[in-house]
Amino acid sequence: MTPLLDRAAIASLIPHAGSMCLWHALWEADDQRVRLTTDSHRDPQNPLRREGRLAALHLLEYGAQAMAVHGGWMARSAGGGAQPGVLAAVRDLQLKVEWLENLPDLLTCEAQRLVANAGGWMYSFVLRCGEREIASGRASVIHLPT
Repeated sequence: MTPLLDRAAIASLIPHAGSMCLWHALWEADDQRVRLTTDSHRDPQNPLRREGRLAALHLLEYGAQAMAVHGGWMARSAGGGAQPGVLAAVRDLQLKVEWLENLPDLLTCEAQRLVANAGGWMYSFVLRCGEREIASGRASVIHLPT
């Protein structure tokens, strides 16, 4: 099965460049949600690692980037570019692992847009390693003036 977008195409949708673009494949996307996969958590050069370890707290960055991919996907589908934004709030973040670098399977994120208006977005997200849920939460992004 071929993804909708590969890593290079995902990188063209978001402001994260080089190895900071954490997602490698976009498998599903519609007006409300996306599903992405990656194995970047196992990469020794992952820029979020400290002393060789990758803390579960960084799953928030994976979730936020999934939101950005969806925003970029939606903007490109409408013939434009995504409006820049900043992560403004995180709610109900649940981390079910401590470390990521040794998780054996691909990471998958399903992010669903809950609210979208001129001021920003709110999403829920769930991250899994294989079938195991490893994190979930909600996050809000405020759009920056252009």
